Amino acid sequence: MHEATLKRLEYDKLKEQLIGYTVSPAGRILAERHLPSIEMRQIQAWLSETEEASALLAAGASVPLSAMEGIDPFLALLGKGRIYVEQELEQLQTWLASVLQMRRYMASKRAIAPIIASYADSMHDCPQLREELSRCIRYGSLTDQASASLAEIRRHRYAVEDKISRKMEASLSKYKAALQEPIVSKRSGRLVIAVKRELRKQVPGTVWDESASGQTLFVEPVDVADLQVELRQWEAEEERERTVILSGLSDLADAHEAELTLNLEAMASFDFIMARGKLSRSYDGKPFQITGEPLISLSQARHPLLGPSAVPLDVELGTSWSQLIITGPNTGGKTATLKTIGLLVLLAQSGLLVPAKEGSRFGIFRTIIADLGDGQSLEQSLSTFSSHIRVLREMLESAEPRSLLLLDELAAGTDPGEGIALSIAVLEELHQKRALTAATTHFNEIKQYATRTRGCMNARMAFDPQTLLPLYQLIIGEAGESQAFAIARRYGLPERVMQRAEQLAVNRQQVIMLNPDAAAVHIEDSSEAHTEADVKNSSKKQEGAGKSALQPFQAGDAVWIYPLKRFGIVFRPADARGEVIVQVQGRKLAFNRKRLKLSISREELYPGEDYDMSIVFDTKENRKLRKQLSRKHVEGLVIEMEPEAFE
Repeated sequence: MHEATLKRLEYDKLKEQLIGYTVSPAGRILAERHLPSIEMRQIQAWLSETEEASALLAAGASVPLSAMEGIDPFLALLGKGRIYVEQELEQLQTWLASVLQMRRYMASKRAIAPIIASYADSMHDCPQLREELSRCIRYGSLTDQASASLAEIRRHRYAVEDKISRKMEASLSKYKAALQEPIVSKRSGRLVIAVKRELRKQVPGTVWDESASGQTLFVEPVDVADLQVELRQWEAEEERERTVILSGLSDLADAHEAELTLNLEAMASFDFIMARGKLSRSYDGKPFQITGEPLISLSQARHPLLGPSAVPLDVELGTSWSQLIITGPNTGGKTATLKTIGLLVLLAQSGLLVPAKEGSRFGIFRTIIADLGDGQSLEQSLSTFSSHIRVLREMLESAEPRSLLLLDELAAGTDPGEGIALSIAVLEELHQKRALTAATTHFNEIKQYATRTRGCMNARMAFDPQTLLPLYQLIIGEAGESQAFAIARRYGLPERVMQRAEQLAVNRQQVIMLNPDAAAVHIEDSSEAHTEADVKNSSKKQEGAGKSALQPFQAGDAVWIYPLKRFGIVFRPADARGEVIVQVQGRKLAFNRKRLKLSISREELYPGEDYDMSIVFDTKENRKLRKQLSRKHVEGLVIEMEPEAFE
């Protein structure tokens, strides 16, 4: 998978959560290595395991997973001839007990989780080894039951220790006057008493140490010396017997190397599977359908990192259309929508449940590439635009029917005109290669591309015009507006700035609306508002072109409508009373010619005198019908025209 895309889509954050749900080092390693697959059988196997794990957790079951502390290094040394100490063997005994518990637990849950329950059948609790360890070791030490010799040696040792203890107590009383303090301590493995240096001769025995000041000598009384030598002998015998016992237990563990290794792998798998179930339940994940076709069909989908408050998303890609162009206001959720689509595909191909309604469908994608954010890199000296171009190149190289490509803010980071043209060219190429593409944009030209391109669909993020707040709902089949002015007003930009911005935007947008086939038409923008002075200046321009401002308007002229403070297109020239019918945003309105000002003549707007004006005034459906009727007669085909009702 594309590494940068995994990070951009925040897959790494979900993976960190997955790792956090594991309880053992071996399970953690499996989670750390986990990545989306492109093999259907592997994905289906993962998904079945995750569904069963989620079902177990939903049933309130407490799965007896083992933390397997110290087991990894222990098993790594198996077969190397090492003699293990009591603590290591006790950890092994505890782990084998948890293996037995897991086997019993899974056997009882076979009805809920038949697949993962069957994995426990391969586990071995090694009863001979487990029982021997339990008999020989307790609380980190060998028991007296480990061997008869060990029990005999310890009996002798305990007896000698008791004699030494009684002799030392007697020495404390016997030499009380010569003692620095009446306590028994140990020096160099010998029991000693603290004697004043100046009274050393009163206590016969061996000096084993002295205090830092030299005023106290630590003396082993002569009447316990022989007993302490005997004690050392019994301790040496015990150590030899201990080594024999531990060696036998270590050999027994080595003999079960294969079974223990299988147990480790199975327990790690259980840990990893249950971690997937826990993660899926953390965001209310649901099962979904895997299909052989490259498509995405999401119902009530939510971004797993946004929590239950996220607005559900319904989206399709690869069904009736392979490209989805998403528009709408800033902060309206466009980027979050792309992330949701991409991340849920990654989760699906990782065998995790997804936060969407059951019945959602996913195809399998060999390539997933996302271009989100500005991507600027100081280390690589890449500008925002350069970074976009680099990702676009990767997309074009990788594009094929099983590619999912997510592009955020098409045409960003460079001149809008060139950026729009480049974006449309890229979309056309991706469409030709049948790659599934979801893109966000603010530009009308790209929305228009989606409108006129078969297999491409517009969608918009809903926006509440009353509260000026985004609704984070995706509406398929409609192009949205950026709502930049409404948002700018909400955040307090001066009204004079907003009015000027609206004037400039209307001027530009009107020309695009009037002549969509000539989007490159240059709009000459005045720095002043439309006033009577503008009319005079415009009249002079038209007179120079052989057409006076006082001459009648003709159909197709772009005019400024003073009462509405917006542009329109002349639909019907002035009649005897001077009334002109003007089309404004799909409505045909009547105005006295004195209320209008010529902005751009028809000759400047449309190429050639025979330009088909029905493109401007008629609906797309009627134009298609006219073209069909121009070729042949079609029985029952009727073009319905709205009655002329001018307001």
